[in-house]
Amino acid sequence: MDHHRVLDAFAAEAGQLTDALGDLAREDWARPTGCAPWSVAELLSHVRMTAARLPVMLARRPVPARAEVSARGYYRPDERFSPATDAVRIASAQEEAAEHPDQVRAFEEVWREAYALCAAEPAERVVTTRHGDAMLLDDFLVTRVVELAVHGLDLALALERPAWTTPQGAGVVEELLLGSPAPQGVPELGWDRALFLRKATGREPVGAEESVRLEALGVHWLTLG
Repeated sequence: MDHHRVLDAFAAEAGQLTDALGDLAREDWARPTGCAPWSVAELLSHVRMTAARLPVMLARRPVPARAEVSARGYYRPDERFSPATDAVRIASAQEEAAEHPDQVRAFEEVWREAYALCAAEPAERVVTTRHGDAMLLDDFLVTRVVELAVHGLDLALALERPAWTTPQGAGVVEELLLGSPAPQGVPELGWDRALFLRKATGREPVGAEESVRLEALGVHWLTLG
């Protein structure tokens, strides 16, 4: 995927999320989300931690000689999405949320640092993920856009607000799922972009007929924690 396009999508989604959560009342942060048992504050903490991995990865040495895992390959069903790993992921976000009372400011500082560092890297830069995957930085950035866009949908639902997913972010996630962006969603099923993303990432149930039609569209189902 184009280096500038995925960077723009990362910044657009992160900026939109920052703006969307900037005016929350204290009680809103305690609302439950569809990512049980996380609250709104804990889910944002998780999203911040996923962005915070970028500076760590860029500083890691040695740099792999070549990429071996694609963005789609990153979502393969292995131990990274196991119950044990999920338990660690849940606890870490809860602990981090308790340590950062100003969640929006902490998130904005992290994503802006990550964006600046990634923007200074060449398109062919390879990184090693915490799971040991050698990936093109751009491919790993795609997975960070997925985190921002999909959990943005989760947060909007928890806050009873319209989806704020950006066209840039939606396009990157759709290309991962379909092989190309779907700017109008899936009109033949009566879905807009936000509903398509919720259905295709397990946020909403998919009926048997819907599943058949999505398979016909070529949807690549991701393994998500």
